[in-house]
Amino acid sequence: MSVRDGLLAILTDRPMHAYELRGEFERRTTSAWPLNMGQVTVTLGSLVKAGLAEPDPDGDAPVRYRVTDTGRAQVRAWWLDPADRATPAREEVSIKLALAIGDPSVDVATVIASQRAATVSAMHDLTRLKRDATEPDDLGWRLTLDRMIFAADAEVRWLDHVREQVARGRTRSGPARTTAADEQVTPAVTDPHAETERAAR
Repeated sequence: MSVRDGLLAILTDRPMHAYELRGEFERRTTSAWPLNMGQVTVTLGSLVKAGLAEPDPDGDAPVRYRVTDTGRAQVRAWWLDPADRATPAREEVSIKLALAIGDPSVDVATVIASQRAATVSAMHDLTRLKRDATEPDDLGWRLTLDRMIFAADAEVRWLDHVREQVARGRTRSGPARTTAADEQVTPAVTDPHAETERAAR
């Protein structure tokens, strides 16, 4: 997601100072993309320089910023512009496993098992958060949680696929030492909500 466009979109609601803007951004995204104040300040400066936002002349200190007409047009275009998936972002789990597979000194099965356990745990936490939500009518917040739950489930499935491929590679290249991660194979997730609901009980 473009943090720059996201912050600009929030400013279309009302003028805000940097702290308000950061808080509203993290509230709407359930803190999935935490921001530091330096990032918000620099982004606001960039928006002002580009003519997309401006200081609110009627506001008191601290300075509040409001979106310009040009900025509103930019936001309208952003809503309708599909996210670019042609060039996937660099992602730590994929990079780590790709490097581990190429390093014979690394126990890849243990790396996979460790990551899988962490991802399943995160999925459980997200499901509990959704179940215990105190604002059931906040559709945007619930949908963001759903997106994160399904993304975690997809990662678990992918990790299971990687584990299978690594095991097949070992079979073709000859016997390899057995690790604790190999012996304690857990089944793939079949339903993110079912698995997380069971863990939340």
